[in-house]
Amino acid sequence: MSNVAYNFGKHIEHILIDGNQIIKDINIDQTAIIKGDSKILGIALASIIAKVTRDEMMIEYDKIYPQYHFSKNKGYGTKEHIDALKKYGPCPIHRQSFLKNII
Repeated sequence: MSNVAYNFGKHIEHILIDGNQIIKDINIDQTAIIKGDSKILGIALASIIAKVTRDEMMIEYDKIYPQYHFSKNKGYGTKEHIDALKKYGPCPIHRQSFLKNII
């Protein structure tokens, strides 16, 4: 089975990535662009959409896990958020890569 992506029924031929690492295990041409969001309009727009979407998700997660104050800190490592992690431990949505630096 090949890893081919489709976007609204159209075949994706190339992926531009904001950063310095390509996506492993995907069979699509890719270009990693350091600071791509400041160089490529499409990456900048995708970055804004991702940030707004993530913030909306965090507001919803705050309803499920109010002790972490996700609607206020959006999951960033504020003092309040880190204090909640130390007090309550992680919840299922916490990224392990984030936690290894905290607890």
